[in-house]
Amino acid sequence: MVFTGACLGSLEAEMKVKEKVEVDTVTDVVCDVCLCSTKANSGELEFATINACWGYGVRHDGERYELHLCEDCFFQAIADIRKHRRIHNLFNDDYDHNDNELGLMATDDYFHDGGIGKP
Repeated sequence: MVFTGACLGSLEAEMKVKEKVEVDTVTDVVCDVCLCSTKANSGELEFATINACWGYGVRHDGERYELHLCEDCFFQAIADIRKHRRIHNLFNDDYDHNDNELGLMATDDYFHDGGIGKP
């Protein structure tokens, strides 16, 4: 059986079922610290997510956490972690006190393709 272009086009149109559906979509994410919107001027949502899932046998066994932070609150949290880390290692001779890149995985990663890699 051979289908002509006109016949194939009408057959293809009949095989597609179209309906209007209502879809819930995320339009904003609120920072869990300052309770501000994470929507940038471009309209894109710009936020960090911190996740924790505690496994068997630890104090918080079975608990899961997820926090969303705006850019300012994220970098304040990183600064607090660096400070906490420096205090814990105050008398450790092996500790490298230059921890400005703590947690940094890549730079110039504008398209989420890995960027340049860890500096």
